[in-house]
Amino acid sequence: MRSVGLKVLKNKLSEYVRLAEGGEVVLVTDRDRVVAELRPPMERRPLAADALLADLVRRGILSPPLMVREGPPPRLPVAPTATILRELDADRGER
Repeated sequence: MRSVGLKVLKNKLSEYVRLAEGGEVVLVTDRDRVVAELRPPMERRPLAADALLADLVRRGILSPPLMVREGPPPRLPVAPTATILRELDADRGER
């Protein structure tokens, strides 16, 4: 386990990242106080929900989407446009 100050870390970041990639833990200090750790990434496991969905697709119970959209689905209006405009005019008339 190594220890490195912020200033030295800033100047030699890639060197310390390579050390962490190799399995070493690097303690980052600021004024002789440990403020962070650089360490190798933990093994990532797929989310349980993703595994369940993949299993359902594999078994033919569920089919994947034909098109994937970016962002959330579009929202439906909460009221007809005429109603919204009428209420807006009424609100403005009270001023």
